Amino acid sequence: MKRVAAALPLALHAGAATRAIELQASSTLPDHELMQRAGLAVARLALAVAPHARMVWLACGPGNNGGDGLEAARHLAAWGKGVSVTWLGTPGNGPPDAQAAWQRACQAGIKNFHSAPPNLLDTDLCIDALLGLGASRTADGLMADCIARMNASRAPVLAVDLPTGLNGDTGAVAQALQPGDPDDRRLVRANWTLSLLTLKPGLFTGHGRDASGEVWFDDLGVTLAGIDASAMLGGPPAANERPHASHKGDYGDTVVLGGASGMAGAAVLAAAAALSGGAGRVYLCPLHRLDAAALTLPPELMLRSLEALDLTRATVVCGCGGGDSIAAVLPRVISTSQRLLLDADALNALAHDPSLQTLLLQRAQRAPQRAVAVLTPHPLEAARLLDCDTAAVQANRLQAAQELAERFQSVVLLKGSGTVIAGPGRTPVINPSGNARLTTAGSGDVLAGMIGARLSIGRAPFEAACEAAFIHGQLADEWPGDRPLTASGLAAACCYPPRR
Repeated sequence: MKRVAAALPLALHAGAATRAIELQASSTLPDHELMQRAGLAVARLALAVAPHARMVWLACGPGNNGGDGLEAARHLAAWGKGVSVTWLGTPGNGPPDAQAAWQRACQAGIKNFHSAPPNLLDTDLCIDALLGLGASRTADGLMADCIARMNASRAPVLAVDLPTGLNGDTGAVAQALQPGDPDDRRLVRANWTLSLLTLKPGLFTGHGRDASGEVWFDDLGVTLAGIDASAMLGGPPAANERPHASHKGDYGDTVVLGGASGMAGAAVLAAAAALSGGAGRVYLCPLHRLDAAALTLPPELMLRSLEALDLTRATVVCGCGGGDSIAAVLPRVISTSQRLLLDADALNALAHDPSLQTLLLQRAQRAPQRAVAVLTPHPLEAARLLDCDTAAVQANRLQAAQELAERFQSVVLLKGSGTVIAGPGRTPVINPSGNARLTTAGSGDVLAGMIGARLSIGRAPFEAACEAAFIHGQLADEWPGDRPLTASGLAAACCYPPRR
């Protein structure tokens, strides 16, 4: 068992892959062995995170997730803890493993209460073993009541496999029975989650990061064989020191094109981040005469008109604060730039102009893999590109990012909680770093500049997006609590090489 930390890339498996692994493992183990291992793992973690807990309430669903909880209850009682169980199953009706766990619990003297405790004032720890991978069903009745009681309790919550109500594949919340049903009856908000057998993608994107708390993982002693990961959890980039015998020309030219009237700050932020991120030279090409934002220009930036630059030898970061004016320059940018990132208004123009989409696909067909474009939409921009609504994007962020990558034959970085990076024919990556302090104006422009810098210094598009996203989030995670996080501060801090 180990706590999941942003240290190394980790494989993530969706529900179908997890069930295949479970079936594969069960075929080689004694009956009910896997559930007994799971229950012991839950009990051990409960003891570790709440060592002084005297009374533990376990809410156990009718399926195998509930069986894991029943096994944990048996161990906790044997270790001297007070145990209260609410089991939603029916004796003689349910999965064989869960029925066997119920029989063992009864033999151990575990009593079942047919409702949630009326109050949890004496409870020191709640264990959510209601649904797990069964979260595609909607909680109602007693299950919804158990969720609400856990969320209202002052006792911390340990979720088994997944917080109930969270879709393990997507990070979305299960649908309400009625429009407007409150989240506190649909989704458990856990302090810790113990993911069993595999790590699930939904823990790390969408609502997963808010609902899961600190994530732990136990593979239950099972070695995965022949089943591909559904996604990867990203990790930090390797620190690469620059050779002493190098010069700025070795690290490429980044051109930042944007900054329409009233929006110059977005382009300035992206250009400043490209400078801090390690690009050899950075050219700022404003689409409108610079206004007050010019007062904040780093002196290292070089102002140029687009006509004065040779894009065939440059990385172009296009769209930050571009407004409607960006559409007129996109045909040249898409057709001629050596490396390309499209953000913000460039993406909106792309969504509304099929001829630009054709140019982007033509670029992908003729360009080497290292020159495919990088698209960096937030959910609304992704929805425009996919001709759907934002809710559909957020309902399955991994699928939306992969669909965009395949449709436009580009690397796609879908922003949001658990940023997703997808590429044509690639296993998508979920970025584990970052927090809500990044929800500030201009932070996306900074990320665009950081990716542009990494493209300029020679990173392949997919790796450039993964690395910049991690560093961008890591800066927010390490930001001093007594200092406000602003985009300009973030741009100044994204130094290259990355800190060790």
